[in-house]
Amino acid sequence: MIFRQLFEPLSSTYTYLIGCPETGQAVLVDPVIVTVERDLEELRRLGLTLACSIDTHVHADHITAALELKRLVGSRIAAPAAERVECADVQLEEGVPFRIGSLQFQPLHTPGHTSGHFAYVLGDRVFTGDALLIEGCGRTDFQQGDTDALYHSVRGKLFALPDETLVYPAHDYQKRWVSSIMQEKQRNPRLGADRSIEEFRQIMGELKLPYPKFIDYAVPGNQQCGVCPADLPEHLGKYCRQMSESPQG
Repeated sequence: MIFRQLFEPLSSTYTYLIGCPETGQAVLVDPVIVTVERDLEELRRLGLTLACSIDTHVHADHITAALELKRLVGSRIAAPAAERVECADVQLEEGVPFRIGSLQFQPLHTPGHTSGHFAYVLGDRVFTGDALLIEGCGRTDFQQGDTDALYHSVRGKLFALPDETLVYPAHDYQKRWVSSIMQEKQRNPRLGADRSIEEFRQIMGELKLPYPKFIDYAVPGNQQCGVCPADLPEHLGKYCRQMSESPQG
């Protein structure tokens, strides 16, 4: 496969560009609206056609580029069926492979960070969204988050993958790029080793994280596949972008 890991610094989001060399079709996992031009330019540089965008969940810290990419290049929008994003063209279900060219994604329902959160297995790698981060995990205190559900999603589903599976998360805040299932099983301070569910509940309950500053705009915007709200305060304008006036290649 053709593979690129791209970084958006404002929300510390990783977008993954994955291409099929046989058909020239490509997928973007967790694209961000402020980096649409960058992603399309990378696709053009590689000679790929964007077939589909895929989100791991309804994000609270950025606006997805799914709708804008569809408008500009005609790509389909895929989203977890459990997130109930009605504007998605493809509703992904666990146990139902999703194929683009020679790329076959295996969706896994991994609730906990959000109730409808999905991870995607592709060959020797897994895109874990916010469920499993590098030596961490997503918070569970909003969007129907559930600490117990996240514990079982990670330890019961993600940690059941082969140890050598590469872990590509949706975010990292310390300039780390990739991990592995074995590394997370051994070193993740929240969920690894012999961490019990009672200990995990205590860890998550004591985080005392601030209320996400963009969530009230990001969640409704992402439930519409990536709409920047008209009432966005000026100081949050950097999280969005002006929509292009006409489609481009």
